[in-house]
Amino acid sequence: MKHIVCSVLAAAMVLFAPPGTAQEPPAPAAPPLTSQDAGAWLDGLLPYLLKKNDLASAVVVVVKDGEVLLAKGYGYADVAAKKPVDPATTLFRPGSVSKTFMWTAVMQLVEQGKINLDLDVNAYLDFTIPPREGQPITMRQLMTHTPGFEEIAKNLFTRDAKMVDNGAWLKTWVPERVFAPGTVSAYSNYGAALAGYIVQRVSGQPFDDYIEQHIYQPLGMRHATFRQPLPANLQADMALGYVRASQPARPFEFVVPPPAGSMSVSGTDMARYMIAHLQDGRYGEQRILRAETAQQMHRTEHYSVPGLLPMALGFYRNDRNGQTMIGHGGTTELFHSDMALMLKQNVGIFLSVSGGANGGGIGRLVINGMLDRYFPAAPDKRPALATARTHGAFLAGRYLSSRVPVSNFLSILNLPSQMTVSVDAEGLLVTPAFKDLAGQPRRWREVAPFIWRDVNGGSRLSAVMQNGKVRWLATDESAPIMAFLPVPAWQSAAWNLPLFYFSFAVLLASVALWPIGALINRSYGEPSALMPPARRYFRWSRIAALLHVLFYAGWFWILQQMDDSIANMNDGLDGTIRIVQVIGVFALLGIVPMLANVGHAWRENGGWWRKLNSLVLVVAGFATLWFAFSLHLLNLHLNY
Repeated sequence: MKHIVCSVLAAAMVLFAPPGTAQEPPAPAAPPLTSQDAGAWLDGLLPYLLKKNDLASAVVVVVKDGEVLLAKGYGYADVAAKKPVDPATTLFRPGSVSKTFMWTAVMQLVEQGKINLDLDVNAYLDFTIPPREGQPITMRQLMTHTPGFEEIAKNLFTRDAKMVDNGAWLKTWVPERVFAPGTVSAYSNYGAALAGYIVQRVSGQPFDDYIEQHIYQPLGMRHATFRQPLPANLQADMALGYVRASQPARPFEFVVPPPAGSMSVSGTDMARYMIAHLQDGRYGEQRILRAETAQQMHRTEHYSVPGLLPMALGFYRNDRNGQTMIGHGGTTELFHSDMALMLKQNVGIFLSVSGGANGGGIGRLVINGMLDRYFPAAPDKRPALATARTHGAFLAGRYLSSRVPVSNFLSILNLPSQMTVSVDAEGLLVTPAFKDLAGQPRRWREVAPFIWRDVNGGSRLSAVMQNGKVRWLATDESAPIMAFLPVPAWQSAAWNLPLFYFSFAVLLASVALWPIGALINRSYGEPSALMPPARRYFRWSRIAALLHVLFYAGWFWILQQMDDSIANMNDGLDGTIRIVQVIGVFALLGIVPMLANVGHAWRENGGWWRKLNSLVLVVAGFATLWFAFSLHLLNLHLNY
């Protein structure tokens, strides 16, 4: 990126900072990483985590120096049948860890000269990705998650195996390009699926066949597949997926674009794959990549925030305690997985759990715990800089992830998902959206200009600055794949959410009090005090309010269905969305009788209460108009 950023200087300060006046304490002594010690440590931790978080099962594999150090299973692959986990045969769904296999396939074709990392990807496609600001997308940008696509969710998962079709899914809708290519990190399933489609087209083989022939077979991975449904010989080995272990198992998940995350794999087969990457593409006598190609894949390619952790080609850097690590995480609705490769130590760790509700942070917790145990680092004792409060004030505000929907109704979620950054009385940055292990907001101490470090850990936070303003910020964990951008004033939840709550309460109260008032008048035999025209517009204003309430309620119901299962985000909701949109159109037309009701209320002697009530109702109506257009609730297309 060719921008003047304060974080470039900050990175230099970190790399070349002079030592403090007091000598830093050495790293604490660590036990050696052995099968016996690691096994005992995991045996003390994993059963506790499974029970505490209501997880059904887990598999953990550690490799070192080209060998499997340990492979252990925990819990039950089938809770009802009490079927134990066998790390050699039990299949887990690693989610987006699957992408690294697809990126490995891309690099195989790169070294064969069939893919150019810096060529417009349209050269390999049978449909067109439009340029943004005249700039095309390259494979390098797909591999570093910088093509600039907005988030896409529709038909990503399905319950119908017949829906699994990567090419058809890609061609249905090309999502908006919201960032210039090669600039902002914004993790993209669409971009990964696009790369997988290119593998298929360039190689002339179906994607599943290619992976099996060129990766699985050379590595001897007999318990791994991208195929959906599972091949008959592997179906009995699948660990059942659970939201919670205390609830019934869910059906097998189908990922519509397989390259983005459809793989099923055993722990020891993942060990073979990790060993191959740790040994620069070699496993035993077999090679899946030339050494120079593997090294190219593992090298740094893109910094979203200079000074923080970067993205490699398909892997993201997740260094900890001074150890250079690459890896990837993966999540489906029912499984959570993490893989970390310590390149210099020749150590790899893979963990996967079945338990969608509470399993999200388990992999990172275990991997970080192993790093802290076997490769500890001295704590950073540097005091906060004198500039902490001044620099922190630049960052204070609201932010939104770069991985968000922008052009469709899912932008509703951009209001509650905004994160805040503030400065506390000690001059520390406070980020309530980022929690520590105790569930408390993380706090950050400035240790170099515009670089903050977590007071309880090694993670850093920094920002890209331009002309004295924040362009975006990130933490070490997010920087390879996602940044956080300042929220424009018009989009701020600070006033949009209160406006929504106020307007919905007004509309709901108007609808609820209308029949109550009529019943009270009838019970006392009192006729309406309104003249016939005013009575008519009053009635129509209440009908309009009812339509507004139904419009909001309809969207709430749609979002609830999506929250229940990502597989519900499919074409089956299209009819409901259209019905809710039609209600919305009539609701907005209802603003006209609301305005007429205001005119009659202020011309007649109805008292100040009626005058105020009519005005407030119109404000609520115009709030609906604002939300309908700012959140794209009436879009003509049904893509999201």
